Amino acid sequence: MKIETQSLEDHQVKLSVEVEGDQMESAKRRAARKLAGRMKIPGFRPGKAPYHVVVRYAGEATIVEEGLELLIQDIYPQIIEEAEIVPYGPGTLENVTSMDPPVLEFVIPLEAEVELGNYKSIRRPYEPKAIEDDDVDSVLDNLREQQAITELVDRSSQDGDLVNVRLSGKYLDPEEGQDPDFLIERSMPLIVNSAETIDEDEWPFPGFSRNLVDMSVEDEKTITHTSTEDVSTEIENEIVAEYTFVIDEVRSRTLPALDDDLAASIGDYESLDALREYIKTTLEQQNINSYNENYDEAVLDELINQSTIKYPPQMLDRQIDGVINNLEANLGQQNLDLDLYLKSREMSLEDLREEATPVAEERLKRTLVIMELAQEEEIQVAAEELEAETQSTIETLTQNQLKGKKELSNEDVSNLVGNIMTTMVANRTMERLHEISSGEFDEDADREDEEDIGEQDDVDNENSDEEFIEPPASESKLTSKEESVGEENEDTEDVES
Repeated sequence: MKIETQSLEDHQVKLSVEVEGDQMESAKRRAARKLAGRMKIPGFRPGKAPYHVVVRYAGEATIVEEGLELLIQDIYPQIIEEAEIVPYGPGTLENVTSMDPPVLEFVIPLEAEVELGNYKSIRRPYEPKAIEDDDVDSVLDNLREQQAITELVDRSSQDGDLVNVRLSGKYLDPEEGQDPDFLIERSMPLIVNSAETIDEDEWPFPGFSRNLVDMSVEDEKTITHTSTEDVSTEIENEIVAEYTFVIDEVRSRTLPALDDDLAASIGDYESLDALREYIKTTLEQQNINSYNENYDEAVLDELINQSTIKYPPQMLDRQIDGVINNLEANLGQQNLDLDLYLKSREMSLEDLREEATPVAEERLKRTLVIMELAQEEEIQVAAEELEAETQSTIETLTQNQLKGKKELSNEDVSNLVGNIMTTMVANRTMERLHEISSGEFDEDADREDEEDIGEQDDVDNENSDEEFIEPPASESKLTSKEESVGEENEDTEDVES
């Protein structure tokens, strides 16, 4: 065979393969025998008609088509080997440019390639915010707010009151085709915040409740507000809206005292100090978790920007499929289906795939870089650790599945092990990147530890049953489930945003 290779821009190659004429003739005759076995040809038993008779009955085009399929099955592995390429998945026959001699054109997706940036030079200050007494006080204030005692009052509203209002809103300058009435009248309770209170999350806009001060039952007011955020669509541009509201009810609010009785009413706390200590510990854990998540994302983004990442379109397509499959699963948990979801958003499946593409592309790049870094840093997972984690997960899933009377199949378990393995490797790789970027990682000490472990392994090798499982050699060899590290339960939000 003669093979000409042409690299394509989308990380695929086009192979022009010239095949020996006698190979094609042999394939055509095999094809004729197969066809003869399926055809009823007068005067011949199935499969016994001579070649020229089969050609007359089946047609030359059919023989050639069947022959090409058989020929490709025979020579495709040899083509891949002689072209010295590592494919991501099966190629496609794009064209037959000649039959004398046979010249076949294939387009084949290549295994992804990642050239990491200098990740060992990445440095980022690690400075999580300390939890202060004011943070604890804020939580205690919220707990008191939740336990406030309300009472109807026959007076105008004042700071701290709970006011029930009927509120409606409309755009004063709606865009073409836009419904001006973005907020149909609805009844809702609102707390009148003091002038000193700044609540960025106040709805429908920060400071709104100040318009309720000194209003009595049945009072009505209309105000105009200009903002850069549409409360209904979250589209950022200058928006002028008119709000109309009527007071239905005014209630005073009495907050419980900040004492040991409050602590006891909230939970099993011996004193207010015990409650404060619990709140502080919880806030510290929440704060460090949130900080680490943002920190690690920023470091990984920096590494991605430094790296060169190449992958074929088929890999991205599989990632998009994963995003949409997860979205469909999330919708199913809400007793919704994808068709209804698409109709509600007035979009087609192709529109959804286009919308999901940036989400899928970002995730694919992240996973490719993480798995390449795992290889570079020789991240390993002990077999016994994987087994323990898998067993724990299976036990949890089995308990849940029993409620639905559905047992885990062997394929389910196999996929589960792969997912757990990939997640454990990814988590440990991110821990390593975190240590490097924050300056916590001591490469010399790590190297000494590895040498000590290696020496001990040599001594105890015969008595040790522990095995280490390597991460996948390349992300492009991962299955579609492994191309989605950390994506569970995020797709609905990501696709819509």
